[in-house]
Amino acid sequence: MQTIDILAIAAHRDDVEQTCGGTLLAMNSRGWRTGILDLTQGESGTRGTAADRAAEAAAAAHILNVAHREALDLPDGNVQNTYENRLKIAAVLRRLRPRVVILPYWQGRHPDHYTSATLGYEACFVSGLAKVETPGEQKPPHRPYKILYASLYADVRPTFVVDISPYVEQRLQSLLAYRSQYAAQPEGGKLFVPEEEIRERTLAEARHYGLLAGVRYAEPFVQKEVGLVEDITLLPVQSI
Repeated sequence: MQTIDILAIAAHRDDVEQTCGGTLLAMNSRGWRTGILDLTQGESGTRGTAADRAAEAAAAAHILNVAHREALDLPDGNVQNTYENRLKIAAVLRRLRPRVVILPYWQGRHPDHYTSATLGYEACFVSGLAKVETPGEQKPPHRPYKILYASLYADVRPTFVVDISPYVEQRLQSLLAYRSQYAAQPEGGKLFVPEEEIRERTLAEARHYGLLAGVRYAEPFVQKEVGLVEDITLLPVQSI
């Protein structure tokens, strides 16, 4: 299996499509190999089955042009930050060897989401420990260089945004590939965005973050470490 450059890790199939799918498309257009690791399989969802979600995730991955997608077997609705789960993710990190990992933001409504943020970060750390063995075929230790947090649904000011203007329609189509989740149906009607509103809401969120940086559509991210600039005359985004 070939390695990848950027790996987006999320709790559920369709989380990446909502929060950073446009960024994966933008990075793919620059020649970077992208991938997705879903931690659960969707067996506890109000709508659809794990098999439905698997087929939809494969279709969405094709739309997003990702080089690799796989799902672990963590319990849907009960993602826990355990050493066993950290090792499962570390095994994937050692096999795929991404330079950049994108995680969910560490606060949110769904426990699976914010737990995945801490779980993913600690798995990145464990993956770099030479004496730690991971499940399956043993690969050399690997620790990603950069960890980013997709903050679309967090009430925080992003560290930066990524211009996804050329890819916003493709991003939307990747989300709509999940027909079991977003097609009009009575189950979970009060929990899910009505199908006729998905386009409007998706574009409105991306438009908001685009306006912050002077582009049409964007996705927001947070990084915990301080940024480094060599030439302040080349900083993007006009101040006034």
